[in-house]
Formats: sequence, structure tokens, C-alpha cells
Amino acid sequence: MRKSAPVKKSSRTRKKSTGNPDRAGVRPPPPGHGKRGEKGYLAYLLRQAQAAARLTLERALADLGVTPPQFVVLTMLKAYPGLSGADLARVSLLTPQTVGVIIRNLERSGAIRKTPHPVHGRLLQWTLTRRGLTLLDKCRRHAMALERRLIAGLSATAEVTVRRWLSKIAAELQRDG
Repeated sequence: MRKSAPVKKSSRTRKKSTGNPDRAGVRPPPPGHGKRGEKGYLAYLLRQAQAAARLTLERALADLGVTPPQFVVLTMLKAYPGLSGADLARVSLLTPQTVGVIIRNLERSGAIRKTPHPVHGRLLQWTLTRRGLTLLDKCRRHAMALERRLIAGLSATAEVTVRRWLSKIAAELQRDG
């Protein structure tokens, strides 16, 4: 039987790196403060607000078994019945692959149905079923709590201004991109 060589122990022991001692224990400020507040970049603040709104909506819809992307798809189909999967992906701001999965799940649950386009038969159009309308109505009731929180403290004029500003940003940046 062959013996393995003994392992040499290093005379030096490694110290845990604590980084810059001047920064130890420093935490970023909470949302609404410093660069995460009024002094922050607009694009970051929009992203931060969107992430907080999405998480709040996700929690509100969880007891219905609906995700925010599913809610968006249901909402867009009510607003624009007969959309194709590709058009649905564009207006929902989701990838075609994600919309494909959502469509399959919503169709399986009976919330939406497909019909062939009257002229272009290979093109499928999606519409809400009665069950889908009922589900969307329940989702809207949950989502309205978030809407009320978002506009709390805004006058009617300020709300219209914010809505116009956000719509304008989306339209202009889409045109430029």
C-alpha cells in the first residue's frame, strides 16, 4: 500500500477580506432617498417605481392564481379583441415566447379561445371567453387597489399630467428606437 505525501500546512493563514473598512456596514438608502429619490436619474426612478408596482400587483393577484403578465394579456384582449399572438406580445410588452406560454395556459383554463382570421386562415385571433371576462373582472378589482395607491395625493389634473407624460415617453422612445 502506498502512502500519500503529507499535506504541508501554510505558515500564513488567510484573513477574511472585509473590503474597505471605511465602507463597512454602509447600506444604500431606501427607495425615496438619495439617488433612489428625487436626486436620482429619471430612468432609474421609473424602473424602481415599475418594480415596486409589479411586486405589489404580483402579490395582489397571487390569490387568484394569475401573474401580472397574464393579467396584461387578459387586459389587452379585452381592449383589443382578435389580436394575433405576435400583436399580443407587442402590446403586452412581452416576448412572443412568453405570450405563447401564457396563451396556452389561458386557453387550457378556458379564459381565452382562438379563431382563425376570416381572410388569413392561418393567422389565429384570440378573444376572451365568458370565463376570461369574469377572471379579468376579479383581477381588475385587485389591481384597482394598486391604482388607488398610485394616484393617492395627486389632483385630477396632476394624474392626467402624469398619464400624458408616461404615454409620451413610451411613444417617443419607441419611435426613436
